[in-house]
Amino acid sequence: MSGTVVSGTVTIPLLPCRSIDEASEFYGMLGFRRTHHQTRPNPYIVMARDDWQLHFFGVDALDPETNYGTCLVFVPDTGTLWDQFAAGMRTVHVKVLVSGIPRVTRPRKRGNTGNRAGFSLTDPSGNVIRFFPQEDDAEKAEAPQSKLGRTLVKAVILGEAKGDTAQAVKLLDSTLARHSGDAPKPELLDALVYRAELALREGDDAKAAALLEQVDDTALTDAERDAAAGALATAADLAKQR
Repeated sequence: MSGTVVSGTVTIPLLPCRSIDEASEFYGMLGFRRTHHQTRPNPYIVMARDDWQLHFFGVDALDPETNYGTCLVFVPDTGTLWDQFAAGMRTVHVKVLVSGIPRVTRPRKRGNTGNRAGFSLTDPSGNVIRFFPQEDDAEKAEAPQSKLGRTLVKAVILGEAKGDTAQAVKLLDSTLARHSGDAPKPELLDALVYRAELALREGDDAKAAALLEQVDDTALTDAERDAAAGALATAADLAKQR
């Protein structure tokens, strides 16, 4: 059975927000520009970046903690986009927002996307924008070598895609306790840093501090330090959260 492909079709996410001004300020920090602003009869804005858009409508009673607004965005290079978002956050906040609401995760391998490196942005209203490399343009990230590395992939799915922080913590703690000595140091640091990020998300500053201290105390060769550059950069951002 054959069908007709219609060119020029566009789908645009329409997401709730508790304040269109708050949404405009937040996304403006990330390099978006406001192309439409409406207060009556209903609050509504359009935020554009390059050739894609996000639309927002105001909901006064919206609770960011219970908001399920989300969408997927496929981009040519998640690393470059993350760097640009992080630079905007550092300019305004002197740090990358990695815990609480709003926050952004660092690109990490995800088992539910063919092991490609994606990241999630949670905005002030609790909407989660999930960024992944475009299928045709992205090479798969190198698969983890250790049990701990493979468990981290699963924990990221639980903590980010499913929003189940408690289950991600349980899974990661169990594997860290049994297999941390078996993992290559870059994979160990990835797991420790993500666990520290989850600790901050749960408000456990003492646990986060202990994990980040373990990261700092881990001896690394130059090659290992290069391989763990992303984890070390995240650890530095997490240290500023405490």
